[in-house]
Formats: sequence, C-alpha cells, structure tokens
Amino acid sequence: MPVVESRDNPPLRRLARPAGGTIAYHKLDGRSPTVMFLTGYRSDMSGGKALALEALCKRRGQAYLRFDYSGHGQSSGRFEDTVISDWLGDALLALDSLTTGPVILVGSSLGGWIMLLVAKRRPDRIKGLVGIAAAPDFTEDLMWRNFSAEQRNVLMRDGIVHLPSEYDPTPTPVTLALIEDGKANLLLTGSIPFDGPVRLIHGLSDPDVPWQTSMRIKDGLTSGDVEITLVKGAGHRLSELQDLERMCETVARLCDRFG
Repeated sequence: MPVVESRDNPPLRRLARPAGGTIAYHKLDGRSPTVMFLTGYRSDMSGGKALALEALCKRRGQAYLRFDYSGHGQSSGRFEDTVISDWLGDALLALDSLTTGPVILVGSSLGGWIMLLVAKRRPDRIKGLVGIAAAPDFTEDLMWRNFSAEQRNVLMRDGIVHLPSEYDPTPTPVTLALIEDGKANLLLTGSIPFDGPVRLIHGLSDPDVPWQTSMRIKDGLTSGDVEITLVKGAGHRLSELQDLERMCETVARLCDRFG
C-alpha cells in the first residue's frame, strides 16, 4: 500500500482563517462522499494514516481532504497559542469551505474528539465516523486528572507545563488555556448526538488512551450503529501496515454505503 507522497499528490494549498493566519491543506477532487482526515495532537497531515487514506481515495476516485490545524504542521500559528476550540474551528472552516455534499470523518486520537464535535455541529453533512484511538476529553481525563501536585502547581503558576513525550525528543507543552478550553468541550459527560454509522478502532495495549475510552464513546452516542474493533497488542499510533489496511478497509466500506 503506497503511503508516501509523490509528484502526483495534490499540491499544498492554503485557506485563510477569518481570525488571521492560514490553514495548509491537500485536496483530491472525486466522487462522493468526501473522506476528511483529522490529525492527532501535535501531529500533522503528512503522517502514514493521512497518506494511506489519500492513496485509497486516489485509487477509488474518491474526494479527499487532509489539513493541518493552526499551530500544527504547515499551518500558521504557534502550537502553544492554540486550543481545542481553535482546532474545531479550523475543521469546521475546512469542511464548510473545501467540501460539498456528504462527508465521512476519520479522526486519529485528538482528531477523534474533533470528529465528534464536528458531527455534533454539522449533522446534515456528516454521514459516518471512523475513530482511530479516538481521545475525546483527553485534556481532562488523561492530563489534568493525572498531573502530579507539582505539575498542577507549575501549570497554575506559569500557565504552561512541559511533559516528556514518547514520540518527540522535545517535551510537549500543555497550557492552562488548553486545559480550561478542554473543559468547555467535554463530550463523555453526557449524550453524544450522532445517529449515523460509527466505527472505532483501538489498540488493547495503547499506553496513551485506554481502549475503554472507545467503550465510553459507544455508550454516549445516540447512534445504534456503532462497531468497535479492539486490536490485540497494538499501541496508540496504529500505523503499522496491517493497521493502515484495517483503517482503509473500514473507510472503504462506509464510502460504498453512501456512494
């Protein structure tokens, strides 16, 4: 399965944000429904999952969109200056400005949270959801609640704390603004309004987002069509060849359902 960019990939383009700055994106024109990929926390649209989906959509003649949130990848802004609401706004702007007709959202980690928030706000446009280690409410459940007393004190005093990262040599900055904005966007505390098909894929050995989070998403969704795939031995990224094939097969089936 080709997952690397080539000269045949769509060109990098930029979309102006109303508040200033730009969102970088790649777009494939094609048949409906459009597949739209939402990246993870501190990730970008050049990762293996985004490119595997692009290759899938190219083979199928399917419309496809991948983009970088503000403060991520090739989009403008500093990561430390952005929060969940900014990234949600970017996703809604990209959806409204760059796509037409029915859309299937594929969200990885943070993207799974953004995916659910977008579906809540655009129920007429979003037809299906695919979550890859989806992580709604992670700022509350996996950050704030797990911070040590010292980390909380630093965060409250300085407005930022730096956490070691398994995936990046530089520490991950977490701002007080991010934690507070996360509280305003929590989903797992109540019903999650979406009635279309939802497919959730989660590794049983995920050290970052427990697989039980996908169960909580299932319990909160109003949809009666929710399937969860738990992958034995898999971690958080789900980016091995077999993981990419599983994701692509899942997305293809939803495309066939609505195409």
